[in-house]
Amino acid sequence: MKTAITKLLNIEAPVIQGGMAWVAEHCLATAVSEAGGLGIIGAASAPAEWVREQIRLVKEKTNKPFGVNIMLMSPYAKDVAKVVVEEKVPIVTTGAGSPEKYMKMWKEAGIKVIPVVASVAMAKRMERSGADALVAEGTEAGGHIGENTTMVLVPQIADAVQIPVIAAGGIADGRGMAAAFMLGAQGVQIGTRFVASQEAQVHENYKNCIVKAKDIDSRVTGRSTGHPVRALRNQMTKTYLEKEQAGVPFEELELLTLGSLRKAV
Repeated sequence: MKTAITKLLNIEAPVIQGGMAWVAEHCLATAVSEAGGLGIIGAASAPAEWVREQIRLVKEKTNKPFGVNIMLMSPYAKDVAKVVVEEKVPIVTTGAGSPEKYMKMWKEAGIKVIPVVASVAMAKRMERSGADALVAEGTEAGGHIGENTTMVLVPQIADAVQIPVIAAGGIADGRGMAAAFMLGAQGVQIGTRFVASQEAQVHENYKNCIVKAKDIDSRVTGRSTGHPVRALRNQMTKTYLEKEQAGVPFEELELLTLGSLRKAV
């Protein structure tokens, strides 16, 4: 299937693998790129040298296009932003902030930049700053989320910008992909579904939880703090929501989540 995204990124299928923290490592990214999609290394809050190692491991196993997702809230974001230039990474996706201060450096290095956005206003801003495409991510997504649903967000952003739009949030199969294309997207980003893949280097218990999850099995924490995050329902989300409703300060709430995903995988 050929779209504006497959042409832009030189990939065979308009499928981008989400840059999930501690899940989107070299094994998964390589497998997705080899299959014709765009594999992504999730830099998350990892040090720059770990990201460099992951990049080199992918390059050893495939000559297909791949990318790195940079979480701009990370204390290592500035260093990782330089590493992707030094290692000649062809594509960068970004989240949790604006990549504008790195855009000139990346564009001069020939890197294609794809920010993740959750509003029309941010989409327009990223287009003006030089983004090559956008991921329009709805609130159905796992991890950090906005408030608009994928169904509502994607067509509005597709109408508002001239660059290609990639739909994300709640997409896990061909039906979701077909719906995204009807809404005006030129590709899809899929995250959670890849957690349950053989190539994802995470614990089998985590994969089984993903596969067995039903419609009521996710929770959104952090709405009152302005940092909403969707996760599988578990003891941590239960405790977090109880403390959040009790008015516990954000800094104390964050202590509940530190390292929790790393333990899970």
